[in-house]
Amino acid sequence: MSDERDEWSDRPSPFGDERAAQEPTETSLPVFVDEPDEPDAPAPAASPLPRRRLSKLASCLVVLVVVGGLVAGGVVLLFNGAERLRDQFQGAEDYEGAGTGSVLVEVTKGDTSAVIGRKLKRAGVVASVDAFTEAAAENPDSRGIQVGFYDLRKKMSSESALEILVDPENLVQSSVTVPEGLRVEDTVALLAKRTDIPVGRFEAALDRPDDLGLPGYAQGNAEGYLYPATYTFPPGTTAVEVLSAMVDRWQQAAEEAGLGRRAQELGYSPEEVMIVASLVEAEVNRQQDRGKVARVIYNRLETDATNGLLQIDATVNYALGRDLGLGLTTEDLEVDSPYNTRKYPGLPPGPIESPGAEAIQAAANPTPGDWVYYVTVDLDSGETKFARDYDDFLTYKRELEQWCTGSDRC
Repeated sequence: MSDERDEWSDRPSPFGDERAAQEPTETSLPVFVDEPDEPDAPAPAASPLPRRRLSKLASCLVVLVVVGGLVAGGVVLLFNGAERLRDQFQGAEDYEGAGTGSVLVEVTKGDTSAVIGRKLKRAGVVASVDAFTEAAAENPDSRGIQVGFYDLRKKMSSESALEILVDPENLVQSSVTVPEGLRVEDTVALLAKRTDIPVGRFEAALDRPDDLGLPGYAQGNAEGYLYPATYTFPPGTTAVEVLSAMVDRWQQAAEEAGLGRRAQELGYSPEEVMIVASLVEAEVNRQQDRGKVARVIYNRLETDATNGLLQIDATVNYALGRDLGLGLTTEDLEVDSPYNTRKYPGLPPGPIESPGAEAIQAAANPTPGDWVYYVTVDLDSGETKFARDYDDFLTYKRELEQWCTGSDRC
């Protein structure tokens, strides 16, 4: 061992004498060695650096390049992890209290607690990433943080910020429940009120039907295709995005009802079945009656019982631009409109309102039967009776008139 130490201690510096340069190594770059001078040869011209030193300098440059590359890579890694390293050196610094002001922070799909922590720190919500991740590790509810926007405050304690994030009630979003049976204009008014998007922007979006995903047979008319449901929209959602979401939801309901396939089996187009669905929505209150009313409509179209006239008052009110449930005068019944099914046979040109899933299902799957009339004999309960001939229809009509004597709804 002493000899070995002496050998290393006696070894010359890499930039020392010629013996060190001549010792071969397996991994070193080629080393150039000067040949012995010939006798009496004239002295060579002075060189800026001996070849031996150039060789060593080249080797050093290669080493410097490699080291420089490693340093550059390290800088990138250090930059990416700078926030976390700072937090570690700072000892997971944390603010105290509930904070002040207001900051909107978005949690996106796939965000880990560390990612959320970095977002919060950059927004000035928490003091350090580590303080937040430590708080999240101690709170099992942190695994259920939902995607969306949250209204937080500046300089909050990590625990306070986490309490807001784990409660879905704190999601910042516009929630809109669109009921069945609304027309486009009523739907737009409701959406504008709940989302703070001006009516004009919805109207402009409706003028760009190709952007909404409407089916081709709708011919650019959104009536009947803005599906009734409850929607939530995050901040920044546009009118086009809102309406597109409603059309997408209609498409889902149509597929669930087998709209295209059932329309073909019934001998109608998907658009015609959607028109029937809108009529069913307008006419029926009780689910058990929807399939029967759909059958009555098809029977009137396919037989001469009513000479092809559907005689549905809701279509006349639609033609008049009035509430579909209002009563009609003799003058109203004479309105000259293709939507007046008391005057013109066949289906109206398009849906008259947005049907829900039950009405679409009923139109696509009507109840078997030979009824051609129906009368709602109790407007409070929605009880409806179905007739196969005109005499039975008159009987049920008198029953309704009797009910009306004790009610102010007629």
